Amino acid sequence: MGKLIKNHWGRLIVITAACIQMAAAIEGFFWPKIFWDFLTKNLDGAVKPFPTLQIFNLIFSFIGLAMEWPLVPITRMLPGLHRSLEARMVIYPLFALAALLQYQATNAGLYYLIGVGVYFWAFIEGETVCPEPWTLPKRNLPRAGKV
Repeated sequence: MGKLIKNHWGRLIVITAACIQMAAAIEGFFWPKIFWDFLTKNLDGAVKPFPTLQIFNLIFSFIGLAMEWPLVPITRMLPGLHRSLEARMVIYPLFALAALLQYQATNAGLYYLIGVGVYFWAFIEGETVCPEPWTLPKRNLPRAGKV
């Protein structure tokens, strides 16, 4: 049985979070609601009359999808950003914060936090993101005759 490649698993979790965040942002344009409105009404200005939080969530979801489902032009243009686990561990908590503020996107915020945890696990174990998207890391095989 193979070894779990945690950065691929984290990538799938974050792609799911970004898709949910995109759908929630679009839904938020029609039914604006802050998740924390049962505690305070001070945050209602972020969603109505001008949909600031929804726009941020939509932009963040596009950025999350662009980083995790990398198209070849993006990986060639920004190879260091695409291969950096550290950059992902920095920006995804910000995406999660924006998602957790909007009522429709709270699941996406939780998925982002789980994805950051998986990326941290991959970082601790020394995994690297391959230059070519969705490929396996090359391993050194012993030469014939040597054990």
